[in-house]
Amino acid sequence: MITSWRESWTGRLLLIAMMAITILPFLSLFVTALHPSGTYPAGLAWPADPQWGNFLAAFRAANMGELLKSSVLIVLGVVPISIVLATMAGFAIGHLRVIGGRVIFLLFVLGLTLPFEGIITPLYYQIRDMGLLNTRWAIILPLIGLFMPFSVFWMRAHFVNMPGELSESARMDGANVWQLFRRIHVPLAMPAISSLGILLFLWTWNQFLLAIVLVDDPAKRTMSGALGAFQGQWGTDIPLLCAGSLLILTPTLVIFLIFQRHFVKALLQGSLKG
Repeated sequence: MITSWRESWTGRLLLIAMMAITILPFLSLFVTALHPSGTYPAGLAWPADPQWGNFLAAFRAANMGELLKSSVLIVLGVVPISIVLATMAGFAIGHLRVIGGRVIFLLFVLGLTLPFEGIITPLYYQIRDMGLLNTRWAIILPLIGLFMPFSVFWMRAHFVNMPGELSESARMDGANVWQLFRRIHVPLAMPAISSLGILLFLWTWNQFLLAIVLVDDPAKRTMSGALGAFQGQWGTDIPLLCAGSLLILTPTLVIFLIFQRHFVKALLQGSLKG
C-alpha cells in the first residue's frame, strides 16, 4: 500500500497526540508523588527536593505486601480455572459442533452484554446466602462466571477455524475425543490460550467494583480494590495518594511490558478471527 506524504505525517501526528494524552496522566501522578507529603502541587512542576521516600511510606501505610499476596491468590484462583473451562467449552462449541452448540454460544454472547453494575446487587445477596462475604472466594467465583462469556467466545473463535481434516486424521489413528483435545488441539491453541491468560490477568488484577462491594477487609481485596480504603485514609495527602496509585499500577505495567507482543497479538487475533 502506497501512502502519500500528507497521509503519512497525519498518521504520525495522530499517534503522537494519542501517546501524549495517554502518558500525561501517568506523568502527572509521578511528579505529584515526589512532592513533600501534605502539600498541594500545582500542575506538572518538578519539585525542588524530590521525596522518593513517599513511595516507601505509601507502601507501608497501605500494607502493600498483604495486598500483593491477596491479588496473587485471587489471580491464581481465577485465571487457570477460567482458561481450562473456556478452552474445553470453546473446543466443544467451535470444533466438535455439539448438538445445541449454536444456542449455547448465543447464550454466551448474551452474557457479554451484562454489565457488572447491573448484577452487583443480586450477586451480593447470593454471595451472602452462600456465606462467602468478606472472603477471597467472593471475588474469585463471580469473576470466573463473569469472564466466561468472553473467554468462551475467544477460544471458540480459534477452534472454529481449525481444519476438520486434522481431527479426522487423528481419529483414523485411533485418537478419542479427549486425546484429540489434549494432544493435538491444545498445543495448537497455545497462542490463543496465552493471549487470553494475559487479558484475564489484567482484568482480574484491576478488578475494583466486586472487591469493594463483596469484601470488607482490605487485606483480602485486589490491589485495585484496596485503593478505595487507601484513598479514604490519605484523601488529603495528595502526594502519598499518587504514590500509592503508582505502586498499584506497577505490576500491570510490568506484565504489559514483558508480554506486550502477546498482548498485541491477542488484539489482532480477536479482530481477525470469528
